[in-house]
Amino acid sequence: MEEEVSYTTVIFKTNESSTLEKPKNLEVIYDEVKAQEQAVHPVRTENKTGSPLCTLPTVVVAGLGMTCVVLVSVIIALGIHFTWEYQENINLKSRNWQLEAEKLALQRRAEELVRERDRLNWTMGVILEHENFPVTTHCPQRVCGPCLKDWVLFQSSCYLFVYQWRGWQGSRDHCKGKNADLVVIESQEEQEFISNRTEGYYEESRGYWIGLKLEDTTDTWTWVDGSNSTVTYWMPQSDTPGLCALSLKRVNPLETWHKASCSIRNRCICETKALIRSH
Repeated sequence: MEEEVSYTTVIFKTNESSTLEKPKNLEVIYDEVKAQEQAVHPVRTENKTGSPLCTLPTVVVAGLGMTCVVLVSVIIALGIHFTWEYQENINLKSRNWQLEAEKLALQRRAEELVRERDRLNWTMGVILEHENFPVTTHCPQRVCGPCLKDWVLFQSSCYLFVYQWRGWQGSRDHCKGKNADLVVIESQEEQEFISNRTEGYYEESRGYWIGLKLEDTTDTWTWVDGSNSTVTYWMPQSDTPGLCALSLKRVNPLETWHKASCSIRNRCICETKALIRSH
């Protein structure tokens, strides 16, 4: 390791120098002074101008800290905002579900009221068909039923299977005396119901009078309510002469009608409206 060399300048003044002139015989002597490592002590100097209060790293750290604080504040604010908005959405959905449930309940209630109104109107119409409505008969112990005793309910009608033997017109008069008429079959379901309820007789040509008759003037089969027969359930071999229709007991419930003379004595089926509508 090389030794450090320091230079110093020594100025000697003579006695003859004056304050007004620059001495001419001024001698400058340079001498080398070798500084010994072991003799040199570090000199602590003070910065007279003063060190800066904040260095660049300190400013950067402080700026990052402030940024973090701002970001954390923003995140917290956004979290609170989205939490509140999420809760509001949940509450809104819950209110919508509740309103939808209430709406459906009101719709069902309205439908029930409409059905109840229709049933009451139906019952009122049935009562008005009677000149003297037998309340005690239809409503024993003030509880009204859809059909009288011994009558069978199907859909909105009551049916009575009469086992006395009469001609077609006598059977119809018997039904009218009960504020009814001979049955009018209007659907396949009703035809199957009638066929399943009838009973056979040892004479295959004997059955139950129904409200269907061939009109002489129009030569068409007409029901007692004035409607024409559009759907028929005649037996394949029913080509015998006759002006009135019977329902016979057969294996196939859709092939039970038979033509017969209106004067032949048979059973009959009466039909009337049910006091209380079932649907």
